[in-house]
Amino acid sequence: MDDKRIEWHEYFMKIAEQVATRSTCDRKHIGAVIVRDRTILSTGYNGSLRGAAHCDDVGHDIDNGHCVRTVHAEANAVAQAAKNGVAINDSELYVTASPCLACFKLVVNCGIKVIYYMEFYKDERITAYAKEIGVTLIYMGEGELERIV
Repeated sequence: MDDKRIEWHEYFMKIAEQVATRSTCDRKHIGAVIVRDRTILSTGYNGSLRGAAHCDDVGHDIDNGHCVRTVHAEANAVAQAAKNGVAINDSELYVTASPCLACFKLVVNCGIKVIYYMEFYKDERITAYAKEIGVTLIYMGEGELERIV
């Protein structure tokens, strides 16, 4: 076996980081990759509604400190899967920052069982809900995997 090959979790997270470079909201660039059986099912990044002007071009629509012009990366990955008829039940999500509560609820109800993230972002409630419903949260920082729930 080649020692230079990166491990699968790192591979998928690096893809999520690359997906984030497509973001059209300069406040935060987030990328998401949905995977099952080491196969990429869908990707998404935070950006405006399909066909709408981008934050980077026309500015932000701020509500309560958040840009609401954008659709979050996780939601876009789920939407892309739905648009293309790809089932994502029993899959895993790699996302560059932990989901907000709304996206957490969305991905869990779509059947995603494990969420890998690099940066904790905003909402501690996802940890409590994950524990309650048996969803696994794994922090990927400092080159280590740390199971949170």
